[in-house]
Amino acid sequence: MLTLSLLRHAKSSWGDLELDDHERGLSPRGLAAAPRMGRYIAKEKLKPDLVLCSGAVRTRATLALVLPELGAPPPGIRYDDALYLASPITMLDRLRRLGKGPKHVLMVAHNPGLHALALELTGSGDGKALAELATKFPTAALAVLTFETANWRDIEAGSGRLQEFVTPRKIGDR
Repeated sequence: MLTLSLLRHAKSSWGDLELDDHERGLSPRGLAAAPRMGRYIAKEKLKPDLVLCSGAVRTRATLALVLPELGAPPPGIRYDDALYLASPITMLDRLRRLGKGPKHVLMVAHNPGLHALALELTGSGDGKALAELATKFPTAALAVLTFETANWRDIEAGSGRLQEFVTPRKIGDR
């Protein structure tokens, strides 16, 4: 069985309007939400074997705040500029390239691609979580999907089971 955790970057800052989109950092709300999601990941024993992270400043900053909450040893990390504002097809391609690699991957990326990927891969799951995911994928939200396969190349549309969908607001200050 494979597990895919999809984490949207935390709330970004729009404080400097002259800054290129790729270079935007996190807002105060994002700086608070990212470690909260890291604590949730650790508490729920969802620590990944590998992280695939967009090279944008806001995704890297989100991951930098999540990682200390996960404990040692840290997961492997691959920064990939192809994940910056990527389509679901590009994201799925990056996953399929892993083959029989890690059992649990965390992808830290952007909407609308991340939301579209979650919707495309999800075929079953808890009705309430499915309804929430269908509505929106807010900043710092986490979707966890499982697949009944041992090879990332076998991941197909509708083959995932949504195990959970959580947002920083939903988990509060746990």
